[in-house]
Amino acid sequence: MTPRERVQLSLNHQQPDLCPWYVELTQGARERLVEYTGDAEIAEHTGSHLARCKPLAPDAFVEVQPGRFRDQFGVVWNRSIDPDIGTPEGLVLPEPRLGDYRFPDPEDPARWENFERQLAAAGDKFTLMSVSYALFERAWSLRGMENLLVDMYEHPAFVEELLDAILEFQLGIVRAGCRLPVDAVYCGDDWGQQQGMLISPHLWRRFFKSRLARLYQAAHEAGKWVFIHCCGNILEILPDLIEIGVDCFNPFQPEVMDVYAVKRQYGERLSFFGGVSTQKRCCRMAPRSR
Repeated sequence: MTPRERVQLSLNHQQPDLCPWYVELTQGARERLVEYTGDAEIAEHTGSHLARCKPLAPDAFVEVQPGRFRDQFGVVWNRSIDPDIGTPEGLVLPEPRLGDYRFPDPEDPARWENFERQLAAAGDKFTLMSVSYALFERAWSLRGMENLLVDMYEHPAFVEELLDAILEFQLGIVRAGCRLPVDAVYCGDDWGQQQGMLISPHLWRRFFKSRLARLYQAAHEAGKWVFIHCCGNILEILPDLIEIGVDCFNPFQPEVMDVYAVKRQYGERLSFFGGVSTQKRCCRMAPRSR
């Protein structure tokens, strides 16, 4: 079986000949693995079944100072400590209003030429179109985390306006990308932390649920699977995510969830991608029921 066929079979809740796997490394982990193995291309030799392709123009991140990069939305990320993602510096939206701010063009030809090259390089792997910072993360990266959380109570109309604008951009990305031979849309948004959610389920349902439903629906209408990435313990909204169309959930952290219990409860309606600790060398999980 090809990697794509194995993943497709798994998403249909059938048993493939091998369980599909995917290895993605931070820059630090990659460097240590290269040093350990002596193989400069070790990350490409892991046999990963998935290929995560990013619809970004080549100039989507521009280094404006040493270790600081401006993204396509105007956010400057300090990558001097965390070279993979970084920390936003300053505020693109210092006040609770959009003003004359304009979002990037989802139809930018350079974006899709680069994306098509990534798809071609994926070969027979199962391809994911990465829609990073889908709603919540894009909003707080522009407005600031503390400001956005306060805005949900003090300026809810602005939050609605901001999220609607972000959604329209992301819908443009999904619709354009789904015209190409990609297998799934992979939306990333972290709503959780180790003890629970960053915002209450009530606020999540008020501001995000219906918008995410529209985003996932656009992927399904194009015949694509919907994967999501969300760190932390979000068990309170897992039924909501299934309801609005999530097919596969990542990273499914064993540090914060009983992966066996969750699989028993939701496994007929949801596929799980992960379930392996990346925080500890070993992680005690609930014993498998007999």
